[in-house]
Amino acid sequence: MRALVTGGAGFIGSTLVDRLLRDGHEVTVVDDLSRGSSRNLVDALATGRCELRELDITSPELHTVVAEARPEVVFHLAAQVDVRVSVADPLLDVAQNVLGTVNVAEAARKAGVRKVLFASSGGSIYGTPDELPVAESQPINPKSPYAASKVSGEVYLDTYHQLYGMQCTHLALANVYGPRQDPHGEAGVVAIFAGALLNGKPTKVFGDGGNTRDYVYVEDVVSAFVAASGEVGTARRYNIGTGVQVSDRELHTLVAKAAGAPDEPEFAPARLGDLRASALDASAAERELGWKPEVDIAEGVRRTVDFFRGGPLGALPT
Repeated sequence: MRALVTGGAGFIGSTLVDRLLRDGHEVTVVDDLSRGSSRNLVDALATGRCELRELDITSPELHTVVAEARPEVVFHLAAQVDVRVSVADPLLDVAQNVLGTVNVAEAARKAGVRKVLFASSGGSIYGTPDELPVAESQPINPKSPYAASKVSGEVYLDTYHQLYGMQCTHLALANVYGPRQDPHGEAGVVAIFAGALLNGKPTKVFGDGGNTRDYVYVEDVVSAFVAASGEVGTARRYNIGTGVQVSDRELHTLVAKAAGAPDEPEFAPARLGDLRASALDASAAERELGWKPEVDIAEGVRRTVDFFRGGPLGALPT
């Protein structure tokens, strides 16, 4: 299969690229390298079956790149992913996440792509649900421009399916973590804790530490994208998570144990707008895609810390 991965130099995208190559496919990566890194693709590019095109997904040139790549499937992961950035600059968020997605859809349509897989956000599009874990039947209730842009991406791709017959499937991801995640940004608390604790730097937990999230390991997420790349699930959203709530304080303890560091975070005031609890019901993905998470939080944290320590999975960023 020929595949194209937008955002393929990023944390999740590059892990997906590696999996597609292991499965014997040819891959074109489209990434402007504003958040991703070509270092994540060193092994992929060395195979001779992967090409990197440094390009913004909003660029008109994308149409030429997709046409030349002739992919059967497009995995669309490129996005502006910071909720706070979306609040501060909603026009930037719209440009990347809405106009960018429409540009990807239009390029895919013109190139005769069979299916577009879209990375949506299970942690934001449902707002504050009445029950946890939340299923796909829960009404969407976006409470940030970022969440609204992800809902818009789903709607536009569904419209392309209705108009042109192009298949699409949306994966609403829980909190993804694992090797290659950026430990220096606002998102990715596992990587942030790991980077700080391994360097002997202070860590911070907001509020009382009782906020919970559903953490799903990156390799499991990649398996979900692969499982959804077939004919099943057209114009359908699937939640991709574990259904297990892990509190911020519990997570810090897990990372500190794996890092061999003191479990002594600083407690800071709660952040305005933070959800108290979040978890996804992924039973539909298990039922229809044959997917379920395989890596539990303790093992996933161990692997992630090993990566940042510079063990067999990677090296600690500087």
